[in-house]
Amino acid sequence: MKFINSVKYISFYVLALALVLTTSSFHVVSNTEIDPPKKVFTVVLDPGHGGAALGAVGRRSKEKDIVLEVSLKLKKELEDKLNINVLLTRTTDVDVAFRTRSEIANKNHADLFISIHANSANTTRRKNPQVTGTETLVLGFHRMNEQDVAIRENADMLLEENYEENNADLIGFDPKDPSSYIVFKVMKRQYRDRSIRLASLMQHEYATSNRPNRGVKEQGLAVLARASMPAVLTEIGFISSPSEENYMLSEEGQTEIVKNLFDAIKNYKAAVER
Repeated sequence: MKFINSVKYISFYVLALALVLTTSSFHVVSNTEIDPPKKVFTVVLDPGHGGAALGAVGRRSKEKDIVLEVSLKLKKELEDKLNINVLLTRTTDVDVAFRTRSEIANKNHADLFISIHANSANTTRRKNPQVTGTETLVLGFHRMNEQDVAIRENADMLLEENYEENNADLIGFDPKDPSSYIVFKVMKRQYRDRSIRLASLMQHEYATSNRPNRGVKEQGLAVLARASMPAVLTEIGFISSPSEENYMLSEEGQTEIVKNLFDAIKNYKAAVER
């Protein structure tokens, strides 16, 4: 009997020791030690026009084709060199509704919305081939009430599962709370400031390539009106100018334009992530 009791005692001791060793091999990680998954920086590129919507027309080309080529090349550069998540509103020759373009950015919680266009100085009465240069546009004040709606609609993302893990700075924010309108105003002001910053960086980069700088301008653009993030429309050159049309059609010109936009986005991203 004593022998059986001794065996039971030893077995219990071995089992207890094994349990202690097993549990001690696991490290209990507190919530403070877990880094929440970081949201990948996302850019939506919007090649203007498409399909039956030709955009501006030059002697040899159409705006819709040039801006699609530039956008596809820019997407590859951003993905390969900056590890940015890049989405295009179109990848083929199709027209996309203005509202759909910004909705793609909103639904994907993009950090930037960039609409890429080519300009024209021609009118129905007169051609103006001497006009050249680049300019980048931000949303004019008179259409910013539409952005309020977009921000409120996009605020539904705050209710999504795991949103708090990815956006710790907005934990506790309730888009249905009336006081949230104050937050909307802050967000809208921040988006505008950042839109102007990005537009300024783009114009600076164009100027480094000796492109005529027509500056940052405001316009009530439908494609930007409902974007609930920093958003710009950049005019990469005048298709109505023979010299700039040739430049935008050339491999060298497109490479330089892509580099200008790439550097502006890279510098913007570095600034906002400091």
